[in-house]
Amino acid sequence: MADIICRNSILFDGSGKSPIIADVAITDGKITAIGSQLDGIHGATEIDCQGLWLMPGLLDIHTHLDLELELAPELPEVVRHGTTTVVISNCSIGVTYGHQRRNGEDPIVDCFARVENMPKSVLSRVADTCTWSDSQGYLHHLESLPLGPNVVPLIPHSMLRIEVMGLAASISRKPTRQELVRMAQLLEAGMSQGYAGFSTDALPFHFLANSPNKKKKIPTQYAGFPELSRLTNIVRRYNRVWQATPPKDNIFTAVSSFMLTSGRLYKHPLKTTVLASIDLQTNRVAMYLCLLLSSILNSRMLKGHLRFQALSSSFRIWSDGAINPIADEVPEFRVLNELELDDRSGRARILNNPQWVKAFRKMWLKGKKGWSLASILRRLRLEDVVLTRQLDDMIVAECPLASWVGETLEAPYRRLLKYQTSSSHNPSLHDEETTFFSSFPNPIKDDAAFFLHLMQAWDTDLRWETTFANRNAKTLRKLLFHKQTLPGFNDSGAHLANIGFYDGNLRALKIAQQEGLQQVSRMVHRLTELPAKFFGINAGLVRPGAQADLCIIDPVALEKWDPEKTYHFIHRSQFGCRQIVNRPDAVVRNVIIGGKMVWDNGIYSEDFGKTASGRVIRAKDHPLEQGKM
Repeated sequence: MADIICRNSILFDGSGKSPIIADVAITDGKITAIGSQLDGIHGATEIDCQGLWLMPGLLDIHTHLDLELELAPELPEVVRHGTTTVVISNCSIGVTYGHQRRNGEDPIVDCFARVENMPKSVLSRVADTCTWSDSQGYLHHLESLPLGPNVVPLIPHSMLRIEVMGLAASISRKPTRQELVRMAQLLEAGMSQGYAGFSTDALPFHFLANSPNKKKKIPTQYAGFPELSRLTNIVRRYNRVWQATPPKDNIFTAVSSFMLTSGRLYKHPLKTTVLASIDLQTNRVAMYLCLLLSSILNSRMLKGHLRFQALSSSFRIWSDGAINPIADEVPEFRVLNELELDDRSGRARILNNPQWVKAFRKMWLKGKKGWSLASILRRLRLEDVVLTRQLDDMIVAECPLASWVGETLEAPYRRLLKYQTSSSHNPSLHDEETTFFSSFPNPIKDDAAFFLHLMQAWDTDLRWETTFANRNAKTLRKLLFHKQTLPGFNDSGAHLANIGFYDGNLRALKIAQQEGLQQVSRMVHRLTELPAKFFGINAGLVRPGAQADLCIIDPVALEKWDPEKTYHFIHRSQFGCRQIVNRPDAVVRNVIIGGKMVWDNGIYSEDFGKTASGRVIRAKDHPLEQGKM
């Protein structure tokens, strides 16, 4: 007897084929029938899908939801966006081996706080819950949770190194031969237990957060090529996925490490997914270099299997003063980030230190004036930093002067210049602004002095936003449909107050919608079956016998939705902090996971978060996955 029947849907089955009008029946968590005008069954819940898109539940292949799973395992922000399967333990960090607290070390707090901009208080609470001590214990723990979506875990390299070497040793010396053997044994165990892959990280701005390690990067970044080669060879043998990030400032190291994907050199291709191919505002060729590298590695000559992840959204971030997800790439901002968030006096001492001010000014003004190699690279958009240094790119979100909110910082800077050169009071200025302007150095030298004064006066009370990548809609569209990419890199569950990309999959569908249903079908495939095949998991298709993970979308609401206008902040009680979210109204009508209706016209089911709808998904060649699809 069917539990649910979806009637008259525009069905995208995930394969990329043209959609059809069809009914879909669900029984005991499985899809049991697909056809036209299926017989009605007494007691079945019927959903009228006339004019609506029915598709497989969407996949989010790059998340840091490991932490939220311990506090809110239903992952409500994920589910309401139509995502039914998430990949966790990315960028080499996770909770796979428990809290790993030994010898006064607190690895979960140390590794996550700066890399993923997570409050230390939340991380400590999460670590308290992590009472298991090995990868099998973690799987058992995940299976005990009332999961909302399905969860696909990876083995995280930094935590693997810490488990074998301890945190202090993992960032200060090479592993011994015995330690390498032990790392290989633990990774082998994870692969045999069904973990979908292995994650590493090489981004140069991923630093630890606790003393005395604040000037050290996370442990994976201290691994040499022999260690990486040895461990990824285990992943290759199991035909699992290596998820990586590149050493963006060292092209030689990037190319040599990603050669590990080559089936020509290593007898069998290593499935490799890399973060990320995005259209940077400061460097317009970085994206093309990524795509070129991928095409070379995947060529007949090298026989690789590498895909860069592509963000489906404009890369819009919010910053609190100098604190944001990419600030650690700049040494002058990094020293501020090394302090605790509430250490305003500590930041004030740095911001007023003459040596730091001199270094800051040199950094901020680099390439802005005259003619030099730096100025040429800046004009050509070929800089080696991601962070913007343009006031007209920085929009005020919050600050002590309410009249500034919504303006770029360029606007008050221009008013300040006019104020300082005017001999009479400017009636267009508010009294509060006039008072504030009187506190600036007069004359103000340049925009570096202006921004410095804002940080000195307001610190994190100045909240500003900028879009530093994916501004061009045509370029973004090409990236999302490019054969060398996988749509992904939503970073869900990280940078709670700084970014909000839970809506990335819906944005990708909206971009495809502009070109007709066949393009929508292609994009559905790229968000469902394609990544499921790449990660080797049972997901991503609507067909009889498959687990019933489905998403129903209203195409009219999707077309009307303007994703740049629906950002807002909420307070997340589970985290004890605010979070940036972007929730499209009425776009996702229904979400079904494991045959259970968990989201219905804007309302979660009564047992959502109390009983599991999703499950832990292992690699599909694992015995527990046999017969799952």
